[in-house]
Amino acid sequence: MDKHSLTVPEDATATRLDKWLAEALPGQSRSRLKALITEGAVTVAGLTERDPARKLKAGQAVVVSVPAPVDATPRPQAMDLAVVFEDEYLIVIDKPAGLVVHPAPGNPDNTLVNALLAHCGDSLQGIGGVKRPGIVHRIDKDTSGLLVVAKTAAAHEGLAAQFKVHSIERVYDAFVWGVPKPARGVVTGAIGRSAANRKKMAIVKRGGKAAETHYATDAVFGTVAAHMKCRLATGRTHQIRVHLASLGHGLIGDQVYGARPRAFGKIPADVATVLKTFPRQALHAAVLGFAHPATGKALMFESPLPTDLQALQAALSAI
Repeated sequence: MDKHSLTVPEDATATRLDKWLAEALPGQSRSRLKALITEGAVTVAGLTERDPARKLKAGQAVVVSVPAPVDATPRPQAMDLAVVFEDEYLIVIDKPAGLVVHPAPGNPDNTLVNALLAHCGDSLQGIGGVKRPGIVHRIDKDTSGLLVVAKTAAAHEGLAAQFKVHSIERVYDAFVWGVPKPARGVVTGAIGRSAANRKKMAIVKRGGKAAETHYATDAVFGTVAAHMKCRLATGRTHQIRVHLASLGHGLIGDQVYGARPRAFGKIPADVATVLKTFPRQALHAAVLGFAHPATGKALMFESPLPTDLQALQAALSAI
């Protein structure tokens, strides 16, 4: 357990306890400090203080007892990871299709979190008092591409704040059925659980979260398919998959929202076979940009199309 003994300075008079501690202890996030206060781990003037909003007075002694992070429940499992960038604060991974991000019913292990626990080891400083990687966003199991994960509580809070205000740059490669008209545009529509199928997301009139996707057609393949670039203005569950399906241009290989055409027209039989049997949604997180939560430096990462999407692109080019 680490103990931090502090004295409230003159300029912090009447400041909230949690706010001042977040400034005085930059290695701890404000949300973590709030939790410590409510758990009774903070004393002010010798008395336990459980109110994060307590207003401070100059000269008061404040002691914060920070317990050592407990081991995460998921077990570390070593596996090959495509690490694009890593420092003491965060790690950027190029996730392959088929890898689940976080343990859940049906996928209790062999996830990205399990792999990160093994890869990062003691460099994980603990998120919310638990020694675990800080997942601030996810991409679907069968979507490939770039993902940033926090290694410290402060980095987790800084990245989460950027996602909240939608300042993260995210661009996806998408291969869709048909040719969108117009070739570029914006799709809006709140996304929530489908009333008809609770396992699916849908554009809903009430109860959903506002969502916005910008798209531009990069290439067309006859009238059968197109390669699109999709830029997220928001980040909702299945956002690109739902928005493109709403245009009538679902992702190739998407068994939930794809709705492939009944007829393929006059295209080579081998190309038709590739399209019919493509095993996952043809979606790849190609660009990820954000401000480093500790240094403020602008970071931008790009990931080329994985081999399966390169093969799909090559097959479509034969049309």
